[in-house]
Formats: sequence, C-alpha cells, structure tokens
Amino acid sequence: MKKILFVVVIFFYTILGIAQTPSEYDKMAIHAIMAEQEKCWNAGDIDCFMNGYWRSDSLKFIGRKGLTFGWQQTLDNYKTSYPDKAAMGKLAFDILATELLSNDAVLLIGKWHLKREEFKDLGGHFSLIWKKIDNKWLIISDHSS
Repeated sequence: MKKILFVVVIFFYTILGIAQTPSEYDKMAIHAIMAEQEKCWNAGDIDCFMNGYWRSDSLKFIGRKGLTFGWQQTLDNYKTSYPDKAAMGKLAFDILATELLSNDAVLLIGKWHLKREEFKDLGGHFSLIWKKIDNKWLIISDHSS
C-alpha cells in the first residue's frame, strides 16, 4: 500500500511540475516572436514590432507614465517616444524567466537595453503576460520599467 501511495504522490508532483513549465514548442514560439520584435525595432519599424501585441482595446501597457489601455494607444505612445531610428537605437532583450500560468497563458520576465549613438542609452526590466489567442501567442499585458 505504501508503494502505491508513493507512486501516486510522485505522479501528481510530476504532473504539477509539468503544468508549470511551458512546452518547449510554446517557449520557442514566444522567444521567436521576441526575436522578431528585436529585428523589427532595430530596422526602425515600430508597426512591425507591435505585431507581437494583442490588437485590442483591452491590451495593457504599464510604463513610467502609468497604465495605457489599447493597442493603438500603445503604438501611438511608442511613436511619440521614439520618433526616428536614432531615438529607437538598437534593442536587445535578455529573457530571465518563462513560466506557464495556464494552458494558454505565459509570464515572461526579462531585461531590455537600447544602445543609442545620438542619445543616452536606456534599459530596464519587463514582465509580459502572453496569451494564446486563435493559436497565436500575443502579449496582452506589458509592464516595462
């Protein structure tokens, strides 16, 4: 009886552990989107960069100026803050953690850095909540500082 109980307990711990880890496929898909975002940003294409975000009025972006709702407002804010390629600089992400919150939601934490020649370099940390919508991973909440 003790052996059976031990096997059942190990089984449930294993299942719970698996449930908290994104599949390698999901992790690679999200990391690939972030790599594409870096590429778009570094090409000076904010519209392309925004393809990683949920195109919805419910998108949440939290930055130094507070909370912004909506994809369009987030895009407008980026274009105001980074009006040209010189202001945009070269973006690099450093992903620190990727954690599955549910079957269709992931928390990703990392650092960002903008290397700029004509302006002071910028950098900080971010936490992104990704959701699988219509079989595509999209950022539904971005907290960058």
